[in-house]
Amino acid sequence: MVPKQSMSTVTELRVNGKPRQLSAESDRMLLSVLRDDLDLTGSKYGCGEGHCGACTVLLDGVPTRSCVTKVGKVGKSELTTIEGIAKDGKLHPVQEAFLEAGAFQCGYCTSGMVLAAYALLSKNPNPSERDILRGMEGNVCRCGTYQRIVSAIQTAAKAGAKK
Repeated sequence: MVPKQSMSTVTELRVNGKPRQLSAESDRMLLSVLRDDLDLTGSKYGCGEGHCGACTVLLDGVPTRSCVTKVGKVGKSELTTIEGIAKDGKLHPVQEAFLEAGAFQCGYCTSGMVLAAYALLSKNPNPSERDILRGMEGNVCRCGTYQRIVSAIQTAAKAGAKK
């Protein structure tokens, strides 16, 4: 019989600007820790392989697939979820633009789309349509509202939606 090795444990994450205490084995996927341990359910499980973008969160501002990222890899990075971009009860301009454009139907991909758009506009506040298409690559909308998503991002850019 092979002795079981002890797994390291993550005890704190910096999530949406605040330290959050938890106890999670470092090899667990970040998505399950967010949803099951921290009750942050905005990020969704889609493909489970990091291809669809429904689980997208930001690690130090970079879009990251939480379904394939082990929580032990997060370290001291700043983790931003969809729940963290609204401020003082007011939606972020990207969220507002998605609502106004009707850029979702079922809503399953929306949090990943919004965070990818947020990251894009943080780096490029005035993207061309080509920049938007490139920046949103890998985020899949099963309902096919891509043109409305592009329109929402253009609207948010015009509104000055950086951070």
